[in-house]
Amino acid sequence: MAYVEPNFKTKKELKEALKAGNPVTVFQPGLGTVPADGTISLEGPHFPRPHTWYAKGTMAGGQLVRVD
Repeated sequence: MAYVEPNFKTKKELKEALKAGNPVTVFQPGLGTVPADGTISLEGPHFPRPHTWYAKGTMAGGQLVRVD
């Protein structure tokens, strides 16, 4: 599972940020690197808040380009 920064409270906030073209960083603490291309699993918000949303994301060229 990967996390995003900023630490969005909802998946809807994440989708709106991507649609608006705001920068979103994807990271996997202690689990290796995020693939530059392909599908990834996302969850949030990250620690210290409890996880309340999960999503499938698409990476292209090292950038998060889509969230389902």
